[in-house]
Amino acid sequence: MTSNTHRAPRVGGIPLRRLGCSARGGATPIAGGSPQGSHRRKNNAGRSTQERGSPAVTEIVPPKVRLIGKTEFFPPEDVDWSTDADGGQALAEFAGRACYQSWSKPNPATATNAGYLGHIMEVGHLSVLEHGTVTFYISGVSRSLTHELIRHRHFSYSQLSQRYVPERDAGMVEPDIIAEDPELHEKFVAATKAGLEAYADLQQALQEKFADEPKATLRRKQARQAARSVLPNATETRIVVTGNYRAWRHFVAMRASEHADVEIRALAVECLRQLRGVAPNVFGDFEITELRDGTEVASSPYVTEG
Repeated sequence: MTSNTHRAPRVGGIPLRRLGCSARGGATPIAGGSPQGSHRRKNNAGRSTQERGSPAVTEIVPPKVRLIGKTEFFPPEDVDWSTDADGGQALAEFAGRACYQSWSKPNPATATNAGYLGHIMEVGHLSVLEHGTVTFYISGVSRSLTHELIRHRHFSYSQLSQRYVPERDAGMVEPDIIAEDPELHEKFVAATKAGLEAYADLQQALQEKFADEPKATLRRKQARQAARSVLPNATETRIVVTGNYRAWRHFVAMRASEHADVEIRALAVECLRQLRGVAPNVFGDFEITELRDGTEVASSPYVTEG
């Protein structure tokens, strides 16, 4: 990855300004590690390229995953039981014990939350993991990525609307395999810039076409929904994703695989890192390893890609 201290290169007269993690505080980037630099690794996922102002400045920034919600647990006062965990992990254990009313913890192997949930995953009693949820706000990823992401039907989504939000200044997520080659990078910049220019031209022409529509909001929406048809798959999007623990485990198993697309694989690995912080007894069985090309994958003995 190009160092943030290098002189900004130029493509077609447009300076490329590479922004480090410190320029975007308060979130964990997929690329280049955490704001503290604890996960330093090569990123082949993609970089968000955005043009702003005049003259246009193309910003290359890492995609980000923000943890914005997680389960709380309020144990019922009339149940004589306690555990050494909280939140969704405690709730999952409570749900499992409620099935059999096994509050006394007769088995030492499952007396702790880690032991209990480990046994749950070993025997495949995964429905109890569906009670705990985690919500992420994800930005700096491509529409191409979210086309794959929304195929995970057990998640709940709220995504940036291209009908209501103008995309004339949209960022573009550039795969590193293209970004690291000057000739390919120049082609990428030219193609995405042409797409944005076509979008802006179409939107203006369509608004004139709908000039007789008295409602300005409807006029803009009609123009944007038609003009967006020329936007590239590389267009940056932002999305809120909520899923239960079981759904997140399946997502990581499917998308943190070597066989997954590079961009969504990097997203899955970063989600896993944060999920392990929220619920280590649920996600600690996944191991993150580095491939020869510097990208990362994750796997668990308890789950497969299927």
